[in-house]
Amino acid sequence: MKTVSIKVKGAILSALILLICLFIWHMATTQKVAPPSGISTNSSEYNSLMGQGGGELVQKTGFPTLTQMGQTIFKQLSHPFYDNGPNDKGIGIQLGYSLARVALGFLLAMLVAIPFGFWIGMSPLAYEAFNPFIQILKPISPLAWMPIALYTIKDSAISGIFVIFICSVWPMLLNTAFGVANVRKELLNVAKTLEVSPLRKAFLVILPAAAPTILTGMRISMGIAWLVIVAAEMLVGGTGIGYFLWNEWNNLSLSSVIFAILLIGIVGMLLDTAFGKLQKAVSYAD
Repeated sequence: MKTVSIKVKGAILSALILLICLFIWHMATTQKVAPPSGISTNSSEYNSLMGQGGGELVQKTGFPTLTQMGQTIFKQLSHPFYDNGPNDKGIGIQLGYSLARVALGFLLAMLVAIPFGFWIGMSPLAYEAFNPFIQILKPISPLAWMPIALYTIKDSAISGIFVIFICSVWPMLLNTAFGVANVRKELLNVAKTLEVSPLRKAFLVILPAAAPTILTGMRISMGIAWLVIVAAEMLVGGTGIGYFLWNEWNNLSLSSVIFAILLIGIVGMLLDTAFGKLQKAVSYAD
């Protein structure tokens, strides 16, 4: 009951903060102006010239107002899957390209990182042998690999997937190795006493015990992958939410740029929430 109450209070506080932010946005993007001397504010000619239908006169600044943002959001979401050529695709199509690249790169990273992490986690010798290489490669920015990927692969779409792979593999690898290496000794001793085969021990003892840590690594990797794909698509162009954002900036459509930023944040939050649910599902804690 107490937890529910905290969640409700948190939701109310979040809504209040949002309203405050929207109010500040509204005040920062609109400005009252006085008509020139000798002209009445009720003058239909003046209202028409200022783009007003009457009533309070407001001058819009260069930053989009809430009304303009609402119009942009409605326009983008009302027809999200249209396709009018290479440089004019709906936001749904662009988002689909980005998610597909992230999913493929992330899946390839899983296929490499989890088995390899299992091995070095169960073998201290293998861990010591490979750890120096991991520590050297891990801090390198994923985008630093983009020129090499473009030169060797010669395909921008596949290069983007490679960048997602290279940025996703390290958190999963290290968390898998850490989780496997730190399985409770009591569980391993019981498996040894029962003479469980190595394969059964790996799947029935070590994997369930290390699953929360492995999911933590996957969650971190997905967050990094979604962050990197936007920057990668801005560099290579073509399709994707990152390309959409950069293309709208080139078109000087600031409201569409802000819409893309908000959409990136919402999708990232949903992906993180999904992995958080998975992490909680495999955790032994209540």
